[in-house]
Amino acid sequence: MRNLALTGLVVFVGVAVAQDEGLAAEADVAAPGDLWGLFLQSLDGFTFTIIAGSLVAVAVIVRCVLDVRESRIAPPKVIAEIDTLIDAGRIGEVQSVTERASDFVSTVVRTALREAPRGHDAMVDMGEIEASVQTTRYLRKVELLTLIGNLAPLVGLAGTVWGMVLAFTSLGATEGQAGPAELSIGISKALFHTLLGLVLAIPALFVAGVYRSAVERLCGRAIAESARIVERLPAKAAAPTPADGNA
Repeated sequence: MRNLALTGLVVFVGVAVAQDEGLAAEADVAAPGDLWGLFLQSLDGFTFTIIAGSLVAVAVIVRCVLDVRESRIAPPKVIAEIDTLIDAGRIGEVQSVTERASDFVSTVVRTALREAPRGHDAMVDMGEIEASVQTTRYLRKVELLTLIGNLAPLVGLAGTVWGMVLAFTSLGATEGQAGPAELSIGISKALFHTLLGLVLAIPALFVAGVYRSAVERLCGRAIAESARIVERLPAKAAAPTPADGNA
């Protein structure tokens, strides 16, 4: 994701440097309702910034689809297996199961088991800390999408303001002789930046809200399950390490 964001920044800088000031003026006038033509006429640094933000947003959404799932946060099969092993008193195998898995619950239980030499209270405390860390990690996946959704309209608005400045500067340069048709073309190009920003922001914020709710629901369940499992671990036998085997 960082590489994608860097690529977008490089593209933006390269286009901004290489862009000729007369590019928009040389483009054909877009026909009414021709959004693609208007898009081509509005290409500038602000447009490419929004495009780069769109690429990053897609990458974040794909990452959320892959990571924000029950099987990655609170997998029922792993929880049931851990409960079965604890019921049978096979605490060493609990350590092995959590070492193999990478889900939220397994990570918390594994971290708690490593604190067994310090006693049961230390295990509980460390489990709570790790649960908080894991919850923050999953919420952070969604925060970038929220940030993009909040910034996109501002970038679009900045592009619109800049376009309006150029339009009225041209009006002043012609000593007020520019006609309504010429002004409307410049203003439509400027307002298109705001449209692009909203087109990015609306779905980004919608998806961010959906996945934030999913993260809170799944992480809440994972916290409850991991806390219940840690409480069940016997302090005297809860200190196995990979070198201890099943002792």
